[in-house]
Amino acid sequence: MVSNKELRARARQQLGGGIFQNQWLMVMLACLIVDLILSALGFTVVGTIIVLGPLSYGLVRVLVRCARENKDVDFGDLFKGFTDDFGGNVVLGLSIGLFTFLWSLLFIIPGIVKSYSYSQAFHIKHDDPSKDWMTCIDESRAMMRGHKWKLFCLDLSFIGWYLLGFLCFGIGMIFVTPYHEMARTNFYLELTGTSRAKAEEVKAEEEAPKAEEPEAEESKAE
Repeated sequence: MVSNKELRARARQQLGGGIFQNQWLMVMLACLIVDLILSALGFTVVGTIIVLGPLSYGLVRVLVRCARENKDVDFGDLFKGFTDDFGGNVVLGLSIGLFTFLWSLLFIIPGIVKSYSYSQAFHIKHDDPSKDWMTCIDESRAMMRGHKWKLFCLDLSFIGWYLLGFLCFGIGMIFVTPYHEMARTNFYLELTGTSRAKAEEVKAEEEAPKAEEPEAEESKAE
């Protein structure tokens, strides 16, 4: 697996290379829309439970399409979780929150560890919407065995960026969020071998033998 430095570099490249680039701003707006909706419904537990899963699914869709397919942000994708197995997304979001909370009751550390164990569940759900909530959680746990520390270190590497954003009257933090989320998305793509870089590498390997065939035929003719 590539280094966290490489994951951050890929994230910056996919976002256009600068905080005022169009893609960076569009992803920032997508993250902001999700945060605002969740904040608006924060006073009602039922409302939060209903929208948390579908919006998490939708944000993952936006990020994966940008990172893996080089697609522009489609804000309609943010609400795909309400049409792509709505019930499954609600239950998945509720289950992750509930399990993490219950583990946190034992002590803060187990809760943090389990949050990393479940961190890939919505990415798995996005790549295969037919999977139920338990399958997504189980596969995320299996996928993160031996990789939780690496993701923790990736998250830790953004502390300086968030601190800088906080010092800019807090406004700068909203510019850091898309960078952080895109880096996390690249972590998943690298973990599953489905990153754009991996796809290009496989394509190059497939095309190499084809390029060698004409040369071999010319050698035989001589």
